Amino acid sequence: MLFHDHGYHSDDPRVKPAAGYGIDRASDLPDEIDVLIVGTGPAGMLAAAQLSRFPNINTRIIERRAGRLEIGQADGIQARSVETFQAFGFADRIIQEAFHLTEMAFWKPDPEHPENIHRAARTPDDPANVSEFPHLIVNQARVLDYFAEYARQRPGRVTPDYGVEFIELSFDDGAEYPVIVDVEYVAGPREGQRRQVRAKYVLGADGAHSRVRKAIGAKRQGKAAFHAWGVMDVLANTDFPDIRTKCAITSNDGGSILHIPREGGYLFRMYVDLGEVAEDDNHQVRNTPLDEIIRRANSILHPYSLDVRQVAWWSVYEVGHRVTDRFDDISPEREHLEPRVFIAGDACHTHSAKAGQGMNVSMQDAFNLAWKLAHVLEGRSPASLLRTYTGERQVIAQNLIDFDMQWSSMMAKKPEEFSSPTELEDFYQSTFEFPAGFMTQYEPSMITGADDYQHLATGFPVGKRFRSARAIRLSDRTAQHLGHLHEADGRWRLYVCTGTDISADGPFANWAQWWSSDEHSPLNTHVPQADDPESLFDVKAIYPHDYTEIELTQVPDAFKPVGGPLGLVNVNNSFAQGTTWRTPADFYSERGISDSGCVIVVRPDQYVANILPLTATDELADFFRGFLLDRSGEHSDMLAQERAKMDVSTPERTKLSAE
Repeated sequence: MLFHDHGYHSDDPRVKPAAGYGIDRASDLPDEIDVLIVGTGPAGMLAAAQLSRFPNINTRIIERRAGRLEIGQADGIQARSVETFQAFGFADRIIQEAFHLTEMAFWKPDPEHPENIHRAARTPDDPANVSEFPHLIVNQARVLDYFAEYARQRPGRVTPDYGVEFIELSFDDGAEYPVIVDVEYVAGPREGQRRQVRAKYVLGADGAHSRVRKAIGAKRQGKAAFHAWGVMDVLANTDFPDIRTKCAITSNDGGSILHIPREGGYLFRMYVDLGEVAEDDNHQVRNTPLDEIIRRANSILHPYSLDVRQVAWWSVYEVGHRVTDRFDDISPEREHLEPRVFIAGDACHTHSAKAGQGMNVSMQDAFNLAWKLAHVLEGRSPASLLRTYTGERQVIAQNLIDFDMQWSSMMAKKPEEFSSPTELEDFYQSTFEFPAGFMTQYEPSMITGADDYQHLATGFPVGKRFRSARAIRLSDRTAQHLGHLHEADGRWRLYVCTGTDISADGPFANWAQWWSSDEHSPLNTHVPQADDPESLFDVKAIYPHDYTEIELTQVPDAFKPVGGPLGLVNVNNSFAQGTTWRTPADFYSERGISDSGCVIVVRPDQYVANILPLTATDELADFFRGFLLDRSGEHSDMLAQERAKMDVSTPERTKLSAE
């Protein structure tokens, strides 16, 4: 953690000074709002937390509940989400309180006594070690608490407006605040009152029954599976030996349980198979009593038994797989406009809970959108940037639905329906990267380049998340995970791998000189002179040499920017290889970095945007000109103007079939 850049203070460094709208923040909703977020679920709270970094953006988040969520339905936290938590500064704390999933056990009918179940296999949860972070189980309410803490500690001081319900919206196209939103106070001293507010942008993170989705005319497409599950979080005594291990349990009669231990050492969740549902059931299965779910769980677990002492939460749901036809307000009639209203999370995609994807994918929706909103509202990017949200996230949602349909159908199979005795665990092992969140790969667009130079950094596929690795920071000789230094601050990361040639006239030295001095470099084109040089770009040098061979005095000034009111030099942006404090760090070999060096460009939401040779300065400048405005707030050349207009500059909208 770096701080004191604005002067010495002895307060909690996580709490940043209030600024902009965070100073004397209005206690009630103002009449005009830059970004209005509807819903305090995972997507809404992450968006609020991200936008709290930008105090000159007036962000408000409304929630119809009177207060914080106490019992959340979601609980699975995939490793990709923990990487995201690291960017928001609370990964370590939530790791400490959560349950860690390290393996999965598969229980099946005992061949000799098929009326009983027995453990047939164990598989590691992350067999390929794709992340340094664990797979966690923790109450969704705690995730929301951490995001809420972050949002109120950042300069914007964003806090939820509880007891306010979204009713409807309409458009006044051409106005500065073109989205007119009707809200009603449903709790507190103004209960029963209605009013209108105006917003520049609205994010509907208001769940599967989203009113925002309905207001923009977006349609859910897909179908129900006509299969029901009972889910319960319980405190119980049992002789089942894997009660603290994640399990897929299949009984002889075809009933199954997905068993997930919860945080705290005692609580656990069971998804209990309630069987097929008739198409004309009209949701009557949802009236299944809790006692029947417990009875069915005991039947599946035979010869083991379950003595439930307390039920913290339970529900009955029917599996459905649906994706919304668009994630913004750009209907055919509004195609000539830029998007103003967006939806995220369950408002966009619904599926079963058993793959542990709902909360995780919802947060990535919001992470994808929030920095783009900040870029546009701060005047760094044209509004056309916002079209990439639907283009990127709708494809991911469809991939999620396809995967979940496979996994749900597997979990619902009877023993005799499997093609092989190990089909279920084989599927789990072969697809583990998808639910872990690491198969997302964005296609080339205005903010993601082609993979022409992928050979320069084979461990960082363009379009996929930046996979962290250690390097030795030259300033203090400590081993640092580079990805852990990536804060959720809306900045672009440039990891400049120097290559072996660090001579005064070599490609690395020339790149550094170009970055600092050339009028066409992104630094001098897109960062206003009044701003700190690190306000938009976080630029780090990574040497392939042992750290003992490189002195800070050798590092070019491009990696020692001067900023803050005191004009302090940041000497923390250069790294090398080696072993320090018994911790090895070999970034180059771990991630396949070429000895010739390269520039790895990483988006604010942690996805690799481009890889270029050190000599490709024109290409790097062109890439950023495609979606960033110049210092005067205009596109800097005709190339950027044309790219912003071209349909190919944003991913195509996915055409989803209504089944």
